[in-house]
Amino acid sequence: MEPRHDHWIATKCILRYLRGTSHHFLKYDGKEVNLIGFTDFDGGNNEIDGRSTTNGCFSFGSAMISWMRRKQDPITLHSIEAEYVATCEVGKKVVWLRKLLSDLFGKPLDPTVINCDNQSSIKMSEDHVFHARTKHINNKYHYIRSLVHDGVVKLQYILKNEQVANVPTKSLPNKKFEYFRSMLRLVDVTNLIDKER
Repeated sequence: MEPRHDHWIATKCILRYLRGTSHHFLKYDGKEVNLIGFTDFDGGNNEIDGRSTTNGCFSFGSAMISWMRRKQDPITLHSIEAEYVATCEVGKKVVWLRKLLSDLFGKPLDPTVINCDNQSSIKMSEDHVFHARTKHINNKYHYIRSLVHDGVVKLQYILKNEQVANVPTKSLPNKKFEYFRSMLRLVDVTNLIDKER
């Protein structure tokens, strides 16, 4: 693939981001020890194959520990399906993180809350009534139903403007970016140094 003007613009965006956040770091305070997930999707923005992208962020305690961005395998017909597939992918990552954290700390974790900004996706994971609408979705994406049923995860609705999973994946206005950055517990080192003086 030959680099084009779009690639140059994206590279400049990344470099501006790195320059603007080089004095920030994640601050863990150890007060909270619950694993929390955020899930979202980028709706069919891939110009080549039309596939959606799953976005996910995961915090443990007071700050993020992991995030993901993965192109979805199926081409979904509706945004609800794409959100449902994204929720399942994030659920699989939560299971892996829960195993890792329970092995590290030697104790079982409370059910993991996954924040989702799509109420239909949450209802599909909780209720089989939606079977007629979802029977064409591959069975492997109904895995999230079993996680909800078994009490491993709990899906919780949040507003789109509270969706932290947008930070590493979408271009945001400055005010919104700074708001999400504070939700991620990214702390400005220069402010801490000034306070210590």
